[in-house]
Amino acid sequence: MTDSNPPAAVRVFAAGSAGCVADLVTFPLDTAKVRLQIQGEGRSSLEGQTVKYRGVFGTIVTIVRTEGPRSLYNGLVAGLQRQMTFASVRIGLYDSMKQLYAGSADNAGLGTRLLAGCTTGAMAVAFAQPTDVVKVRFQAQVRLLENATGKRYSSTTQAYRTIVRDEGLRGLWKGALPNIIRNAIVNCSELVTYDVIKELLLKNHLMTDNMPCHFTAAFSAGLCTTVVASPVDVVKTRYMNSVPGQYSGALNCAATMLVKEGPTAFYKGFMPSFLRLLSWNIVMFVSYEQFKRGFLRLQQSWSSLRKPI
Repeated sequence: MTDSNPPAAVRVFAAGSAGCVADLVTFPLDTAKVRLQIQGEGRSSLEGQTVKYRGVFGTIVTIVRTEGPRSLYNGLVAGLQRQMTFASVRIGLYDSMKQLYAGSADNAGLGTRLLAGCTTGAMAVAFAQPTDVVKVRFQAQVRLLENATGKRYSSTTQAYRTIVRDEGLRGLWKGALPNIIRNAIVNCSELVTYDVIKELLLKNHLMTDNMPCHFTAAFSAGLCTTVVASPVDVVKTRYMNSVPGQYSGALNCAATMLVKEGPTAFYKGFMPSFLRLLSWNIVMFVSYEQFKRGFLRLQQSWSSLRKPI
């Protein structure tokens, strides 16, 4: 077993750990993205000309000033729960799925990689959707410094219970369809771009398999993913955060956005999405490669200790 091909268990655990590290570093940007994406929701294009949040850093400053710095990390617990299930499956199982689809072929083609990305992205949603719903709702809720006005949930556990009580178990799976579509797109953009760029850099001897190579491939993946996935991401956020009965479905949510706010609504929060996905990809992939090597060495050391002398 080589460093470049660790067992599936190592990849799964490394991916979940790397996802948590990336979330810890980039969570304020994700919160700013959510607030910008839901801004203007429920108002027609002719109403409500006052804009609370302006730009990435303006949004972060406004949140800190009006709600306190802790609000930037609203939903972090659910976010970490999500990454331990979500990243573990969609990233950790990508290579295994790629090998499964490639069969006996030495190198997987682009179609095989795209299919592997779609598969693990959809599988990850099946496991992690409830944590994603809770995370988005925590990030979207506004908590004033003076009181708890407008606060829908006080804790992660209470959020799960309240959603099930008020909306049934289906409430925890709200937005599953747009999330499956989004994550199929994100996985194909993110993992396949990273995979292809890294392979090209190594095959053409432009870089060795080390941190600068991982950084370059992750940067390319973050840029590609943001451009492709932003519209679906906005619809997913709006629909997950909506109250019961506001939209009849994800397509109705998208149609309502188009009619009331115009096509530019689908790229609301683009800059924080770009900054967040770019930084998240860099931190995650660099951490992932280091975790893979570290966990593999630990596994090999443990195996050697257990061998009879």
